[in-house]
Amino acid sequence: MLPTAKIGPYTLPNPLIVAPMAGVTDRPFRLLCRRMGAGLAVSEMVIADSKMWHTRKSRSRLNHQGEPEPRSVQIAGGDPQMLAQAARMNAASGAQIIDINMGCPAKKVCNKAAGSALMKDEALVLQILKAVVAAVDIPVTLKMRTGWDEGHRNAPIIARMAEEAGIQALAIHGRTRTDKYTGNAEYDTIARVKSDVGIPVFANGDITSPEKARDVLQYTGADGLLIGRAAQGQPWIFREILHFLETGEHMKPPPLNEVETILSEHLLALHDFYGETMGVRIARKHVGWYLQSHDQDKRFRQSFNAIDNALEQHDSIQQYFASLRNEEVFAA
Repeated sequence: MLPTAKIGPYTLPNPLIVAPMAGVTDRPFRLLCRRMGAGLAVSEMVIADSKMWHTRKSRSRLNHQGEPEPRSVQIAGGDPQMLAQAARMNAASGAQIIDINMGCPAKKVCNKAAGSALMKDEALVLQILKAVVAAVDIPVTLKMRTGWDEGHRNAPIIARMAEEAGIQALAIHGRTRTDKYTGNAEYDTIARVKSDVGIPVFANGDITSPEKARDVLQYTGADGLLIGRAAQGQPWIFREILHFLETGEHMKPPPLNEVETILSEHLLALHDFYGETMGVRIARKHVGWYLQSHDQDKRFRQSFNAIDNALEQHDSIQQYFASLRNEEVFAA
């Protein structure tokens, strides 16, 4: 039976959430994943310093036009008042949930005392949580890791702190900051947090199959799951996991024609959202993810990455899938 996932006043359609990923979960990807079954899609992190919001990157990350409710916006920074102001400004621009980033392990984020680096300073964490919760009248959530390193898994301490500060839900990645994305996610810490607090807890890390989703939900007792890298190039993973959790049976993988349609529509959305120059560049990594199981020798992807206009990208995809249907060998 599926758990019911609630964040403040919002009951999500289902407990599967698109994890925020910088450079991936832009508006086109969020809309696509929602259409493919995700119950919520959290935005890419927006830097808290609003003086930086004039840049192309920040403007695109602040664009939530046409997104279904509830719209969750993740903010990142290390200054409590700056984060509070960012929360207020995003709420005024249509955010319905504010998510605080204490999970990003990237050096360029941690070196600015933000992301998962904050978990080293619990006093500062408490200041941030209180400041952001007090700044807005919409739910505030927190995404973090299990701790700083293997010897400092302090997620249970911060979770209790967060609940007392008024945080409405927690998402926990099953690795420490030091782990980055290596090794396997561990779920003991997530299970402990879930047993310690009364607010919803979402588990994250290595959710790559329907069986893994079921097992992690059962082991941790979590209220839902965040799915990140496993959705890259296969946004239909949400409907597949949802179907398995509801029925105990596997959904058939999407046929080739549907994969082509989803990918073509995704490309069109990227070109439209970013404009041709940036859209063409950003499309390359997504195409690489979609086709990694089809184009194992990477010959097509190497050819595709040399294309520099939108129309040629679309034509190239059409020709590639036609060759797959005809069982032809792709000729670069």
